Amino acid sequence: MIIICGNAGKTQIDKLTEKFQADGFRTHVSQGTETTIIGLIGDTSKIDVEDVEAIDIVEKVQRVSEPYKLVNRKFHEEDTIIDVNGVKIGGGHFAVMAGPCSIESEEQIVSCAKAVKAAGATFLRGGAFKPRTSPYAFRGLKAKGLELLLTAKKETGLPVVTELMSLEHLDLFNDVDVIQIGARNMQNFEMLAEIGKCKKPILLKRGLANTIEEWLMSAEYIMSGGNENVILCERGIRTFETATRNTFDVSAIPVLHHLTHLPVIADPSHAAGKSALIKPLAKSAAAAGADGLMIEVHPNPSQALCDGAQSLTPDAFSDVMADVKKICELENKIF
Repeated sequence: MIIICGNAGKTQIDKLTEKFQADGFRTHVSQGTETTIIGLIGDTSKIDVEDVEAIDIVEKVQRVSEPYKLVNRKFHEEDTIIDVNGVKIGGGHFAVMAGPCSIESEEQIVSCAKAVKAAGATFLRGGAFKPRTSPYAFRGLKAKGLELLLTAKKETGLPVVTELMSLEHLDLFNDVDVIQIGARNMQNFEMLAEIGKCKKPILLKRGLANTIEEWLMSAEYIMSGGNENVILCERGIRTFETATRNTFDVSAIPVLHHLTHLPVIADPSHAAGKSALIKPLAKSAAAAGADGLMIEVHPNPSQALCDGAQSLTPDAFSDVMADVKKICELENKIF
């Protein structure tokens, strides 16, 4: 249930939320420019809507039928803007996360970081712990890879994004700016609940074959733990089509903006699986309203230890960025 209040002061809002908390409900307050929204979480079936609407500061009461509450735009009408060391995502701010699928050496990650920053990337992405379908494939440098990623961060000043595969490694991520939860862990509910207790921004990728509602419920797990800094990432879903690695669901971007206040970015690299397709998919995501992109870039894709076929060279990435910036200008996005 959401309660929309008009021009009410903080004291009035606090008294109202305390009343509902005393009745056993959790409350979530969203302060807008003209209205304040109080979200009630719990069994609201016994609440008389007319009684609540009779309170002088209450303008409207609305029941929320969707199972996800905290991520719901009805609870938070304005777009959430996530600030990562001064770099903003959401609410008209566009961010680009770029770098290699897997960190291979200090020279590789540092040179790549410098190249993507020069092209306009605002975050450095790189995998230290890699989930691979085959147990014989390169699975990352692990803790050493994290050290090299942080070295590249010091060299360039770019905030870094990398994937957490197990809660056992969480202590190693203290200096990581954004923790990525990959597609295979999207419904690892114990992990989601635990990272909900930390305050670091979480990049939550859509599962291989998950619905949007299931995805939003995973985000709800994180937010229900107290962490409101969640970024959603559309990375393609598994369908019957084999021409691409996954099927890029560009429609998910405007659908999500309608359903949730959280920022939404797109990963055309994993969606396509082919470097030649990244540019048109990146442009389509920006035009569809994405708040950012995640793109794989490698100094020498043909020699990459992981996903070279879907990685761009630094020059190709720079070319993509030039076109994406033009679209952001048309969409009034702050790049």
